Amino acid sequence: MRLTKATDYALRVLLYAATHPERRVSTEEIARSFDVSKDHLGKVVNQLAHLGWIDARRGRGGGLMLARDPELIGLGEITRAIEPDFDLFECFDRRRNTCPIAPACGLIKPFAEARRAFMAVLDGYTLADIMPAADSPKREQLVRLLGA
Repeated sequence: MRLTKATDYALRVLLYAATHPERRVSTEEIARSFDVSKDHLGKVVNQLAHLGWIDARRGRGGGLMLARDPELIGLGEITRAIEPDFDLFECFDRRRNTCPIAPACGLIKPFAEARRAFMAVLDGYTLADIMPAADSPKREQLVRLLGA
């Protein structure tokens, strides 16, 4: 299974904001830190704001910050909201399925089960779970790597 760049960027934005809870961060700052397109990141930021995970403000004194505690932001929830679909094969979308063997195919059941298991694991984690503790060397390393 491969997730889209939008989900990757959404998780990065949330991680970056969680690493800087004391201030608003800019889309430009995050784009520079991850060496990604500001335009693509801006679309993701707008989506995250619309979904209520970040508080984004424009203009002087603007920027973004988490709108919820990291403990209340589930990785499964984020992934479901950002990903366009989880159709591992054409036959997972019954409206567009043209596979002639779909009615007798044995692949659907195990891959559907694998997809459920994948999401169940993500549902067991929050943004807080993937953040290193404030006093840990990994937290210091993360802050350094983010260029903050």
